[in-house]
Amino acid sequence: MRVIDVNDSPTMPNPHGVDARKLYDHEHAQAVVIRLEPGQELRRHITPVDVFFYVLEGEGVVEVGDEQRTITPHQLVESPKDIPHRWFNRSEAELRVLVVKTPRPTSKTTVL
Repeated sequence: MRVIDVNDSPTMPNPHGVDARKLYDHEHAQAVVIRLEPGQELRRHITPVDVFFYVLEGEGVVEVGDEQRTITPHQLVESPKDIPHRWFNRSEAELRVLVVKTPRPTSKTTVL
């Protein structure tokens, strides 16, 4: 059995300049936890694979295509491949989101 503690995973460099920690990296999927402080946001981008987001803590606004919704803990959001998306933390508390990409991307994310 392999157990990974998010607090022991190093922060990954990313074009958004946010705390992002890879938890799982396998040919069939990749899992990352992102943390957005109040006022932080992800830049609008396109991922070459399907993605789902699961809010662990806090409240955030997700934009997928031309739709925006406020998402709270224990809600899951699907984001199909090649559709622009981003997250905003407009609250006063930290937002933590589990990001799962399937399959693992073989090409880079496109920042718009």
